[in-house]
Amino acid sequence: MNSWKVYQETHKERFLSELLDLLKIPSVSARKEHNQDMVICAEMVKLRLQEAGADWVEIIPTEGHPIVYGEKIIDPTKPTVLVYGHYDVQPADPLELWHSAPFNPEIRDGKIFARGACDDKGQFYMHIKALETMVQTKTLTTNIKFCIEGEEEIGSPNLAKFVEKHKEQLKADVILISDTSMISMDTPSIDIGVRGLSYIEVEVTGADRDLHSGVYGGAVANPLTILSKMIASCHDQNNHITIPGFYDDVEEVSLEDRKKMAALPFDVESYKKDLTIDEVWGEKGYTTSERTGIRPTLEVNGMWGGYIGEGSKTVLPSKAYAKISARLVPNQSSAIITEKLIKYFTEIAPPGVKVVAKEHHGGEPYVTPIDSKGYKAAAAAIHDTFGKDPVPVRGGGSIPICSLFEKELGVKIIFMGFGLDSDNLHSPNEKYDLQNFYKGIETIPYFHKHFAG
Repeated sequence: MNSWKVYQETHKERFLSELLDLLKIPSVSARKEHNQDMVICAEMVKLRLQEAGADWVEIIPTEGHPIVYGEKIIDPTKPTVLVYGHYDVQPADPLELWHSAPFNPEIRDGKIFARGACDDKGQFYMHIKALETMVQTKTLTTNIKFCIEGEEEIGSPNLAKFVEKHKEQLKADVILISDTSMISMDTPSIDIGVRGLSYIEVEVTGADRDLHSGVYGGAVANPLTILSKMIASCHDQNNHITIPGFYDDVEEVSLEDRKKMAALPFDVESYKKDLTIDEVWGEKGYTTSERTGIRPTLEVNGMWGGYIGEGSKTVLPSKAYAKISARLVPNQSSAIITEKLIKYFTEIAPPGVKVVAKEHHGGEPYVTPIDSKGYKAAAAAIHDTFGKDPVPVRGGGSIPICSLFEKELGVKIIFMGFGLDSDNLHSPNEKYDLQNFYKGIETIPYFHKHFAG
């Protein structure tokens, strides 16, 4: 057993205890009532980086939530790895669907259940413990910098300014991100790309007040009905998106690459069983893996209006709302798609209602080459600890800052995630397997070893 493994085995219970403390902080970036929790969480991240051996750590204020920056520079002539992660989490709603309190982490069946367990506290914390391991065993072979932000879940609105202002401070040879998943522990994989994002909110207004549905129903437009029809019009009978120009810039993946994707392990029956659904759904002519990896999508994330309290109240609501997001693939622009979405919902509004559509946030798609030094180092590291070569795949999620990092810093990004698609990201009962957490801490030092070599 090498010195890394010995150290990690000796301190694994403490590693877990520290992560659980981090998960207890409700660092929900989307809600103002958690602003102080965001500060508390940033302070804990700073403390843990200092304890792990970082020489310099600071909390940098932004117009929103703070960024934690840390570094361990052993030799300016050696390669530098910039680790990016985020300490903010999604809202825990709906609370009634959780089997345990989202910010009171529980361990059941070898899994940590808590909001942020996998996305992304559990994953970025692996890097902090890997740093500690290498410092304490005197085996660190690269310089390491950390950029842990608090606004990823709301589109990283202030990170661009930070990166532009701190280019020299963030200068590195590769960017390493653990905010993605792998196929399974039996079939390790590395994401070679993430999709972009366009997120809007639509508001439909009818009369200036809620109306009695018996007196006015059938004579005055119901905003909920109108909004439902508008949303339904976004897909045709083949689940193809109907918004004009939506597919104009979509990169078409070759048949050869699609055959490679088809060869990856995927059991649709297990997929359906895990989700308790009878059938999959999506764009005709594409497999489930293709729909979530190489094709753009349009989804309703929330819709509300009218009376939803206990019992009945027969009204025509004055207003109806929806939050709608599009996942984007290479060559699509979030700005262009957002403009098309807003234009579509505004122009198809029938007489009798007013429609206002506004942007929330967006991000660009990103693909990284598999022949880069960083990818090869990640693949070698995974082979060292899993005993097999990882499979390159495209992820379906979005990390808004990827294209920004490459543009401003001029280096490639490596996605080295240890989560699973079944970890209930953004959903009730989010989890992270202890096996994956510890395997990540074990694997990351090998990445630094191979990248330095």
